[in-house]
Order: sequence, then structure tokens, then C-alpha cells
Amino acid sequence: MIFQRPNNYEEASLESKKLVLFGAGKIGRSFIGQLFSCSGYEVVFIDIDKKVIAALNEKRKYRVILKSDEGNREILVENVRGIHGSKAEEIASEIATADIMAISVGRKAIPSIAPGIARGIELRSELNPDFPLDIILAENLRDAPKVVGRELDKNLLRTVDREQYLGLIETSIGKMVPIMPKEDTDKDPLLVYAEPYNSLILDRKGFKNPIPEVTGLSPKMNMRAWADRKLFIHNLGHAAAAYYGFRKYPELVYLYDLMAKSDVYRIAGSTMRQAADILMRHYPEEFTKDHLEGHIEDLLRRFSNKALGDTVYRVGADLYRKLGPEDRMIGVLKLALKYGLPYDRILHIIVCAIDFKAVNEQGIRSDSDNKFSAEAELGISHILESVCKIDRMRYPQIHDEADKIVI
Repeated sequence: MIFQRPNNYEEASLESKKLVLFGAGKIGRSFIGQLFSCSGYEVVFIDIDKKVIAALNEKRKYRVILKSDEGNREILVENVRGIHGSKAEEIASEIATADIMAISVGRKAIPSIAPGIARGIELRSELNPDFPLDIILAENLRDAPKVVGRELDKNLLRTVDREQYLGLIETSIGKMVPIMPKEDTDKDPLLVYAEPYNSLILDRKGFKNPIPEVTGLSPKMNMRAWADRKLFIHNLGHAAAAYYGFRKYPELVYLYDLMAKSDVYRIAGSTMRQAADILMRHYPEEFTKDHLEGHIEDLLRRFSNKALGDTVYRVGADLYRKLGPEDRMIGVLKLALKYGLPYDRILHIIVCAIDFKAVNEQGIRSDSDNKFSAEAELGISHILESVCKIDRMRYPQIHDEADKIVI
């Protein structure tokens, strides 16, 4: 099928609009697919899960249950279908005829989908050289446009000018989606639970075409600032609740039970507020104290959402990544050092994280986290140096202060 761009793209009918979405997982279905479908788009999911793809093509709709303590609400997402990731030519044709595209697969899967995306871009550029493609990168990945761009460059023909033809749009994914009970997914592989939050922050400057009129899109000019807000306040606050909370109350399974403890609630809030002071120094024209305080209060309520059923294990697991040199704790610690601002609460959470040993509902931890805990036996300073990349020679005070923290 050869796609012809409408003469007046801005006034094209809703029926002509199509989103091609790589990734039919929880964020793909509950957030990206839901927003576009509810705004009149056909959503074509690309995924390697045969069961999910078959169900999408059989039902052409699925349910999203928004879970909150005020009561659950169901959204029926319609006008959807699926294509298995192995169908290279079908995928290329869908990309060639899409109004917009999105990726929600996780960083590790990006290299595997890049060749198929490149083929679709090449076909599209042949058929419609004047109709560039915007790709929403729903990955919660710092520098996502660079990461995805590098993978596409490995596969694209030189006849495609990626800088001119592609809009790679960074996002900040704030929506929380819990682990679902197996019995629920067995009954309906398309059903997905999520919190009611439905705001997709994304880079206004990344678009080549007009920004879609989709309810829930929140374009920002300074995308780095908003990505850092997500990482250094939302993700940091989550970490503070899980790591400090586990240390104090290791028997508790759910995050909402931890948040019901006054000391956990207080520590999570004070850690985020310390990070907020750092962010305001780093982005003085982007954030105000009132804005960030309102955001923190909203996050504390959302972390306490009992209906979401989020577990301490899920929030805290993957320690090598979460203690990485640019991630939620170490990244904001470095900014504090840069500006000479207080970081004691953040460092306290880092030390708690090094001792995190929560297990999932089956009493199991990942191999990676078991390996981390074995390495942590070598001491806090070893983790700071080897995992967090906080050099003892350059930052002796961090190592000394961490060693003195009593948890």
C-alpha cells in the first residue's frame, strides 16, 4: 500500500491516523497505546509475544484497569491490532504508512528492533520523501535519541538523511505499572493494571511534524530538566522508600505498607526535597520551589496507593543499574557535589541500597542482585568505587561519611 500524505496534514481526519508502536508490554498498552487510541488513532502493536499478538488480532481491543484507593476505573482501548516482530515486510509497510511511531521495548531490545525500523524508514522515504517520521521514545532512558539514533545509523542506507527525516522524541515516563498476579494474566493476556496518572512528558523540540492532538501529551522545551526531575525526584523517592523501608521493616512486602510508616514517609519526602533543592540550582529557570513541592506531595500520595499493589522488591531490585554512576542516587549526588549543596539524606539512601536484600513473592532474587550482594560483602567503599564510580582519591569525604552512617 502506498500512503499519500493528506494535502492538509493538520486537518487530516482521525480515521486516517495510525500509531505504530513497538512494544505491547505494560507501558505500551496501559499508557502509550491507550493515550493514542482514546484520541482516535489506530494503534498497531509490534511485539514478539505470540500470545499477546494473537489476542490483539482476535479481540481488537483490551482493558486497562486504573487502580486507586478511591476506586478502580476501566478504560476500553479499541481500534488496535498486532504484528509479530518476525514479519519484516509487514512491519516495514506499517512504518511506511504510519502517522507517528513509538518505541517501548527496553534498552536491551533496541538493537534487535533497529533493523526492522530502518527497513520501514527506507521504504517510507522512497514512497513519501516529504513526510518525515516522528518516533516517540517511551523508554525512560537518558539520551534516548542518541542511543536509538546510533542503532538506526548502523542499519540505515546512506540515502536516508536521519537528521532531516526522523524526529527522535525523548520522554519522561512517570506512570507506575505494578506486577500483575499470574492468574489475572492467564485469564486475559491483554488486561493491564496501572495507576490513573496519564501525563506523557516529551520533548517539544524533537518533532519534525506538528505535535499530535492527543490528550495527555505534555510537550516541554527543556526536556533534560524534566527527565532529571523524573530520575532525581520520582525515582529517587521510590528508592528512598524501598531501601530505607526495607532496612527498617524487612518483613513488609508492599510499598504502601512501608509508606504507612511515619518514618518511611518522612525519609522519602525529605530525600526528595533535598534533591529538589539541587535541581532548582541546576535548572533555575525551569523549576520553582512550589512546583517541586507540589510534585513531591503528589508522589508521596501515589507511592502510598494501596490499590496499585506495588512491591518493595520490584521498586528496589536491579541494584547495579540503580546504583550506577548516572542513575537516580549517584547522579543527583554528583550534582550536589558540583554545587556544594547538602547530600546527607541522599547518601543515607545509597548506603541503605547497598544492603538491600528483598525477595519477590516466590522468595527469589535476581542473579544480578545476588551477585551485587556478594560484592557488597567487600564493603560500602568498594561499591562506591566499583559500581557508583565515586573515586576515593577524588572524593574521600563521601567514602568517609558513608562508612560512618549507621543504618
